[in-house]
Amino acid sequence: MKPAAGALASGLRAPEKADAAPRFKVSDGTIEALKWLGLALMTLDHANKYLFDDKLPGAFELGRLAMPLFGFVLAYNLARPGALESGAYIRIMKRLALYGLVASPFFIALGGLAFGWWPLNIMFMLLVGAATLYLAEKGGSLWLPSAAVVFLIGGAFVEFWWFALAFCIAAWCYCKTASKAALVLWLLAATSLVVVNRNLWALASMPLILAAPLVDVKMPRFRRVFYVYYPAHLAVLLIVATLLGIHL
Repeated sequence: MKPAAGALASGLRAPEKADAAPRFKVSDGTIEALKWLGLALMTLDHANKYLFDDKLPGAFELGRLAMPLFGFVLAYNLARPGALESGAYIRIMKRLALYGLVASPFFIALGGLAFGWWPLNIMFMLLVGAATLYLAEKGGSLWLPSAAVVFLIGGAFVEFWWFALAFCIAAWCYCKTASKAALVLWLLAATSLVVVNRNLWALASMPLILAAPLVDVKMPRFRRVFYVYYPAHLAVLLIVATLLGIHL
């Protein structure tokens, strides 16, 4: 593990036998399946919010699983060996920024935001998370403080605030170290989402994620589906709401 990862993990270094969980390795097909599950739950949650006035039974609660699933998939991919050297961080951040901007007009038009724009959509939350991890993995006296600044300032502007960022960072630390301490921090971060969600349903994502190494789902990887789907589904919801005369 890189020194930066160890610094960010606050002592969650290479696990010793007494403190080690089984190595956390998930097949690409299973990662893709978790992403699709997150997309389905997000769509249900947004349809409930924008088209059904939050009245679909169970939809809001199930929707609380979507962000943790997306956060885990991002963290897992960034924790892959060689992610920094291969330029994966930069590629992912560019895509998140681009599609976050594309989604913004639809996200804002659907309403329900403070000041007409706040908070920024989930693409920007994932962007801030990726940027924080990128700076942390680069390490050093310049980049580590910069990671903290990005976390503190960026968290004030994005959906789910610092709690979602903490979830992504803790997931990344666990994927890097597989230590029990990192797992505890990850569970605490998932629990902290109660501040935003007003319930503990985000924790329901953890059994699904932790069981993922046990399942090898055979599913092809569609690299851009998540990025394209996010603004597209918001645009469709906006069109449907407009046609139905729903006041947003």
